[in-house]
Amino acid sequence: MIAESYERIHRSNLIGMGVLPLQFPEGESAESLGLTGEEEFSFTGVTALNPSTGSEQRDGTIPSTVKVKAGDVEFDAKVRIDTPGEASYYRNGGIMQFVLRSLLKG
Repeated sequence: MIAESYERIHRSNLIGMGVLPLQFPEGESAESLGLTGEEEFSFTGVTALNPSTGSEQRDGTIPSTVKVKAGDVEFDAKVRIDTPGEASYYRNGGIMQFVLRSLLKG
């Protein structure tokens, strides 16, 4: 999901559901970028959120931005995963899947 800004609780809820919160560049919006909602979106750089292999499996990186292509418009969107814990929830598809996997390992 891409928005101009997020309230903390809304951003946190999206991550808990396995949805990646992205933010338009500072001072930009769908309107200023000329987006209509009819565009097909593609994202590059999201896989950096995948966990590392080996003993660092839970310590993958959190990219600061991802490349967004929306029709003919391209821009860098800010990734709004702000903590390693949120990254773990997102990597597992949300908090429910994270808890279930933790229980199965435990």
